Amino acid sequence: MDIRELRYFVAVAEELHFGKAAERLEMAQPPLSRAIARLEGQLGVVLLERTSRKVTLTEAGAVLLSEGRAILSAVAAAERRTQDAARRRPRLVLAVKTGTADLLLAKLLDAYSAEPGAATVDLLLCEAHEQQKLLQDGQADVALLHLPFDSAVGLDTETLHTEGQVAIRPASHPLAGRREIRVAEVTALPELPMARWPGPGGSYPEGPGAEVRNLTQLFQLIALGRTTVIIPESAGTDLRRDLAAVPVSDAPPVTTVIAWPPHSRLRAVADLVRVASRL
Repeated sequence: MDIRELRYFVAVAEELHFGKAAERLEMAQPPLSRAIARLEGQLGVVLLERTSRKVTLTEAGAVLLSEGRAILSAVAAAERRTQDAARRRPRLVLAVKTGTADLLLAKLLDAYSAEPGAATVDLLLCEAHEQQKLLQDGQADVALLHLPFDSAVGLDTETLHTEGQVAIRPASHPLAGRREIRVAEVTALPELPMARWPGPGGSYPEGPGAEVRNLTQLFQLIALGRTTVIIPESAGTDLRRDLAAVPVSDAPPVTTVIAWPPHSRLRAVADLVRVASRL
């Protein structure tokens, strides 16, 4: 497949409108329509169902949209890494969930920057469950993951830290002053249902709790008395004054790992992993 035509198809598949896709691509609509028709002829499948009112994806089109996004991300990553290799000081993209592992991250960046020949590290702040895809698509070179919440399937990892978990609740809540609490006590409060995080596919599990994507949003909802959560101890440090963290005695431990694609041959990745393991 031609990369240009694949980029055209992804734009149409995401917009589901030829006019809007043409505007996004800064081109006229007729050549865009011809390019999509050529791609369908080359593949021997119908990718888009077109009527006078709407454009919809066929099953084959949905597959190509998913694969096409990954291919275009990989092409962009290859361009970036090739250009980085020509620089005197290479760059490294580190994906981290917003608001997590702050202390560990600060120590890691400080220690790595002191290494001879250290690459420039660009932080890519992301939402829950995004790091694995960012690594696989080539948008990030390395990531910090928190097991078992994040998936490390298909990645190489090095364990950095294991810790307990805490329940976050409003500071005014009757249980906020407890020395410790059990999971069953946290989940048994109807007035504070457990927050719901999106899964790897982006969909939320069923339940009464608030839908959240990052810690800033989560802590605001907890302070308003809308939800509660059980999270790693390190994410519950330096809380706002209207929140309290209570250790959860029977919650499973959380392991922070540094992860990278198994095919990576970047020296900067190996150096960062070595520094992280030493810390």
